[in-house]
Amino acid sequence: MSDIAGRLKDATRAAARWETGLAIVVIVVIIAGSSVSPQFLTGNNLFNVGLSNGEIAIMALPMTLIVISGEIDLSVASILGMASALLGVLWNDHWPMLAIFAAIAATGLAAGAVNGLLVTRLRLPSLAVTIGTLALYRGIATILLGPNTVASFPATYTNLGVNGVPGTANDMTYSTLIFIVLAIVFGVVLHATPAGRSIYAMGASAEAATFAGIRVKRIKTVLFMVSGLVCSLAGVLYTFRLNTAVQNNGLGLELDVVAIVLLAGVSIFGGKGTLIGVVLAVLAFAGLQNALLLTNFNQEATGIVTGALLLASVFVPNLPNAARWLRRRLLPQKI
Repeated sequence: MSDIAGRLKDATRAAARWETGLAIVVIVVIIAGSSVSPQFLTGNNLFNVGLSNGEIAIMALPMTLIVISGEIDLSVASILGMASALLGVLWNDHWPMLAIFAAIAATGLAAGAVNGLLVTRLRLPSLAVTIGTLALYRGIATILLGPNTVASFPATYTNLGVNGVPGTANDMTYSTLIFIVLAIVFGVVLHATPAGRSIYAMGASAEAATFAGIRVKRIKTVLFMVSGLVCSLAGVLYTFRLNTAVQNNGLGLELDVVAIVLLAGVSIFGGKGTLIGVVLAVLAFAGLQNALLLTNFNQEATGIVTGALLLASVFVPNLPNAARWLRRRLLPQKI
């Protein structure tokens, strides 16, 4: 009996996991989306969902590791925009595309290194640092391109942004495939390596992690550099998808990225979260946005969805604490 009770307890605990709730939300979104529009589950619409959310999903992966480590990076969309502007400028200057890719990758790494070094070496709060670099990198993009628009990229590359991956019935975009590959890589690193355990330990207590011999500063700097590299890659994909490089590409996408990460159950205080949760959060977020797009919902007000998800992601995990506080306030205390 004790063995059965233990298994039931474990099953109950597993069912209560945030990821289980997210899976239910994804199912509800699919049912609701199918009911509001027969187009929701068609191959063409699913392709468009992957197309419009691919870069956001990709940027959410390194952001997950940064938040679990106890930090945050609000400059992700600005790095995307800076990479897009750099792509346009260098292509206008007749650089070969491979050299442009190398320059963009180096720029992304450098941008991430600036964030990481300011946070770890100068011990500045990552929220303040990345708000500053959000404006800085967006300003660099403006200086690079100004009011100009570059839209003369080779079809060989722009087709990657709008065509499906061969062998997938054209239902999978290249950005979706890249997200899946990177999600597997990031998942293995986070959940199956000493580096991943170090990231969780830093998020739980950076001071304790330091005393345990974990190179906290080095690991956090590397995480910011990886974020810069991945976001610069997302900038290339974003530019090829739109076949347009302008200085405001990706403006405001950082809120969508943060909303996905927090919706995934990643604690804003660090030390908690899973890549499975992030994948489910991407599906829920993208599905909900698409379902609203297929209705008569005012598209200019879709920011309400992002804001509501952000608030819910912070509020819901703290409901037990709020309940305990109310109980102490409302119930008479025993003497």
